[in-house]
Amino acid sequence: MSTSTELFTIGQLARRTGLAARTIRFWSDLGVVPPAGRSAGGYRLYDAEAVARLELVRTLRELGLGLEAVKAVLARGTTVAEVARTHVAALDVEIRVLRLRRAVLSTVAARESTIEETMLMHRLAKLSAKERQQLIDEFLTEVAEEIASDSPAMGVVQSMRRMPAELPDDPAPEQVDAWIELGELVTDESFRQKVRAMAVAGEETGELDHGFDYQRVFEHAGRALAEGVDPASEAGRSVLDRVVDPDVPLEQRARMLEGLETFTDARVERYWHLLAVINGEQPRPPAVPVFEWLIAALRAH
Repeated sequence: MSTSTELFTIGQLARRTGLAARTIRFWSDLGVVPPAGRSAGGYRLYDAEAVARLELVRTLRELGLGLEAVKAVLARGTTVAEVARTHVAALDVEIRVLRLRRAVLSTVAARESTIEETMLMHRLAKLSAKERQQLIDEFLTEVAEEIASDSPAMGVVQSMRRMPAELPDDPAPEQVDAWIELGELVTDESFRQKVRAMAVAGEETGELDHGFDYQRVFEHAGRALAEGVDPASEAGRSVLDRVVDPDVPLEQRARMLEGLETFTDARVERYWHLLAVINGEQPRPPAVPVFEWLIAALRAH
């Protein structure tokens, strides 16, 4: 207690501190700011130390500390630094949750999502790192069923597993959006069947290279696509001849076409794009449109 004999009523404390009288009374009832005594009329009286104590309580409360934590600090049962460290950890969790909610709501607004889509996105966004990896693992376990461990296809399947241990503490909206889309993608049965078909085809052929010089594909077919060349036209044939030697037998060309049709899929490419975004990497430029042009050219000629 202060050595000063000056005592204050709750109303006087309220005027000195700017706090509401009901707040001071509530804190006093909880024992946070105990009275120094009572007046002859039974009113609570407070000494000068109560003014400083109230200022500290107000500061800690404005920083978000609960009253129990404040009481522990005032009782010297813990230090402000210890309480602050605990509170920072709690705030970090709360901030991550709020950022995640904000990202999901931004995605909902951008997509103009339905109620069902919104609920699915919310569930996906709340998954822990372990649960996110489990979702991907379950998808790839189904895809790789009965695929030999030393098959080139299995190497591709394993590379599709790579998920970050955690989304960043401050995930960019596009990272959260990418995870939500990826979660939706791997739970889609038609996508699972397509990836499974690609894995089985890779297992049966024993190779994932179908006889193309990919540099030439992108150089010539890529340019033709960019310039709007019709793959079925004579100009398209001319481009095709630069990618696939005209002397290649029809049977081999048919196998090339079959391989391209099996392994060219926009959704699979989208999977790799989303995985890169989630991992904070720069996604590769889309290649599927180039191969779709080449497929059309092979079919036409």
